[in-house]
Amino acid sequence: MDGRERLARLTLARADRVGPVAFRQLIGRFGSGVAALDALPQLARRGGAAAYALPDPRRVEAELAAGERLGARLLFHGESDWPPLLAAVDPPPPLLWVRGSVEILSRPSLAIVGARVASAAGQRIARGLAQQLGQAGHVVVSGLARGIDGAAHQGALATGTVAVLAGGVDDIYPPEHADLYARILEQGAVVSESPVGARATAKDFPRRNRIISGLSRGVIVVEAEMRSGSLITARLAAEQGRDVFAVPGSPLDPRARGCNDLIRNGAILCEGVDDVTRAFETLRSLSEPPPTADWPIDTGDIAPDVIERIAALLSPTPVSRDELARAAGVPAGQLAAALLELSLAGRADLLPGDQVCSA
Repeated sequence: MDGRERLARLTLARADRVGPVAFRQLIGRFGSGVAALDALPQLARRGGAAAYALPDPRRVEAELAAGERLGARLLFHGESDWPPLLAAVDPPPPLLWVRGSVEILSRPSLAIVGARVASAAGQRIARGLAQQLGQAGHVVVSGLARGIDGAAHQGALATGTVAVLAGGVDDIYPPEHADLYARILEQGAVVSESPVGARATAKDFPRRNRIISGLSRGVIVVEAEMRSGSLITARLAAEQGRDVFAVPGSPLDPRARGCNDLIRNGAILCEGVDDVTRAFETLRSLSEPPPTADWPIDTGDIAPDVIERIAALLSPTPVSRDELARAAGVPAGQLAAALLELSLAGRADLLPGDQVCSA
């Protein structure tokens, strides 16, 4: 991939209303980031947008320069070094910034996540599990947060660990983990989908959690209350076909309720590395879906009345593209093209799992 194409793909990924689904469809439809970027404003106008502004080229070039100063590497989905498990996520993130070892992202990995306000016992369990998993040949993935995340990274420092950040790869949070961050760079990697220099906001954490589970063969939850980001990571892991493990705890501790509920609903009880090993003896292989897994997308112009007919069928309730195609009475390729244009105009949301709803 030459420099012009890399710049175009980064610009496309930073463009307004271009998420992972739209990014993949744009590349599939036009064959390159350069061609997709040229077509983007016209597609948005066809979908009903009054105007569409591309990202400022100076801002995109500044992000590339900032990454270079950090010694970070920009990976795009489809490149040879892209993590194979993350390629199996539907849809994968368009890109990753990586500091540290790129190679470690392709090694067998397990995620350990849990409460930020964790008990001393929970942190000890997380450190111990991470150490045992590392000795068994697994890379430990987590989110560098306080509590369970930090303990998991500490336990796996000697064998390799990956920290996935919600902000940019230079956004060290919490600040007291600055030393841990530096040690992770020596023995593993720090990755992020966010722009270099970006500070994390609430909307960034679900994307961060999706990458944590996507990089991993399974997710182990150690302490989580019922309304917890760790349970979101567990749900995402299950949707991605990963195994979900949970460490049981006392029913008297609110931090155990999330884990106990996961076990009640089918998660694998985890008391040590042997439980993980047994589960993986029967784990099906995870690989990148073949190109035919995507719907074909019509490369011709879609009639405005077809676009409006499809828009009128959308509601806040997600619906499958199959169901929408039947209701609209249009071929799959036309529907995919129309939905892409509607999403770029801010009138539709393209969701993972072949779902769509009104924006």
